[in-house]
Amino acid sequence: MTTADVQSSRRAGYDILRTAIRRNAGAMVRGTVLMSLYQAGETAFPIALGLIIEHAMEEDRSLGALAVSIAALAVIITTVSLSWRFGMRVLQKANTTEAHRWRVRVAACGLQPVARDIDLKSGEVLTIATEDADQTADIVEVVPMLISSMVSVLIAAVALGLADLRLGLLVMIGAVAILSTLSVLSKRIGSSTKEQQARVARAGAKVADLITGLRPLHGFGGNHAAYRSYRKVSTEAKQQAITVARVNGVYAGTALGLNATLATAVTLTAGWLAFDGQIGIGALVMAVGLAQFIMEPLRLFSDMPKYVMMARASAERMALVLSAPQVADSGTARPAPGGDLEVDCVRYESLQGLKFRIPAGEFTAITAYQPRTAAELASILAVNVAPSEYEGAVRLGGQDLADLSVEAVREHILVNPYDGEIFAGTLRTNIDPSGTSRTVSEAVEASMLTDVVAQHRQGLDHEVRDRGSNLSGGQRQRLSLARALAADSDVLVLRDPTTAVDAVTEQLVARNIAELRRGRTTVVITSSPALLDVADRVLVLDDGVVTAEGTHRDLLATDATYSLAVTR
Repeated sequence: MTTADVQSSRRAGYDILRTAIRRNAGAMVRGTVLMSLYQAGETAFPIALGLIIEHAMEEDRSLGALAVSIAALAVIITTVSLSWRFGMRVLQKANTTEAHRWRVRVAACGLQPVARDIDLKSGEVLTIATEDADQTADIVEVVPMLISSMVSVLIAAVALGLADLRLGLLVMIGAVAILSTLSVLSKRIGSSTKEQQARVARAGAKVADLITGLRPLHGFGGNHAAYRSYRKVSTEAKQQAITVARVNGVYAGTALGLNATLATAVTLTAGWLAFDGQIGIGALVMAVGLAQFIMEPLRLFSDMPKYVMMARASAERMALVLSAPQVADSGTARPAPGGDLEVDCVRYESLQGLKFRIPAGEFTAITAYQPRTAAELASILAVNVAPSEYEGAVRLGGQDLADLSVEAVREHILVNPYDGEIFAGTLRTNIDPSGTSRTVSEAVEASMLTDVVAQHRQGLDHEVRDRGSNLSGGQRQRLSLARALAADSDVLVLRDPTTAVDAVTEQLVARNIAELRRGRTTVVITSSPALLDVADRVLVLDDGVVTAEGTHRDLLATDATYSLAVTR
């Protein structure tokens, strides 16, 4: 990452933190007031004890004054209890809600393809959407806790200053020195934590990749090499975690040592002043009590810079996802329903001036002699490649994709990926995620998924494990096809939808697709003879251009290269 990228990430990280604070300003103010009352009550307890003892040693003491003092202690204790209870409730609710907002936003951005590589894999995005979102939202709780601890230290300093100015100055100077020292260490924690999160996320992404490719790895004996690769990444994450733990340990030890030193200094100074007769016994008790009670707010006071730096580091990592540009500048127009699909002189990677037109309602098969060509054509039709990144134009109903809303394009044209993802849930939720399709049963029959439904007592409510691990490769592919068919989009593009099924099933699936999609624009990118045979027209792509077209049987009779490529 360049220096400019780092600076941009930092600015975006600050913007995220400011947004979180601004959005929760009301809750933070209420939480700050309540937690300040808690800290003030905690600090007031030893002050009250000192005043009671001071009063008890006076000659004109009375039982009424003692009763008032006890009542005051009861009020302090009640204030401490209630303010902590309601203050933490307010802050934790705001913290949890803010974390949820960032998780949803990061997840939404992670689902959108971006125009440039942000060097983040899906496993890393998952970590950012969970751990980093939570740590960023902690700023909502950290700031009020920092302010309330400062209030406690200030009250202690003022109370001690009234007893003797030197005690008050000692607390104030000591608090400033502690915060200054620890702020230096907190910067190291922030950078170390950011690197640790990145390495843990990379290890998680590596695991996800290995699980996805576990069967192929076993097939060619690459599982041991994959294991060594993961072990290396995991070891790097472990070493960075040890570094972070070491830095945190130094920070905690330094904070504890400095706080204890300040408390000891206050206690010894108060003892010396009392021995010298400059303060009374009540003031001594107050000073000793404050020296003990002040340890907790000082601990919070000294811990807050660390949490601020951790929130900042997480916000900068979230900014990598949130500020990544989308795949295309979305237009505002919407395509007309039932329109044709036109690819006009498109040049992109292996596509060399590709040109064809598919009329509305036609079932067209495209066979590409080079697999790369098929993949790049599918990416362009799915708007995974920005229109600005290729020459030529793709038109839907006569309108350029560049002028259309990306969301509207995807509502109108569905490009089912070659490796359609299967989600944990049920067969039904995989086929109809939105729960609005009216053609689920037809899609199940057309994709020949009926045997899978029939063999389970729960039918469509049969549980599907993560990534479809309890289904065979052919069942996963047919489930993905059923989902595409159930969407019932105006234009459907399928890429190799039957590579994992047997020949007999493939024949039946091909006929079913043609029947179910009759009168709807359908494009199948495939080399399957069964699908090619049921298509109204076949386009042959070679070296990135259309070299032949016609029906499957006509091409078999007239084109030897085509016959050799698709006959099996």
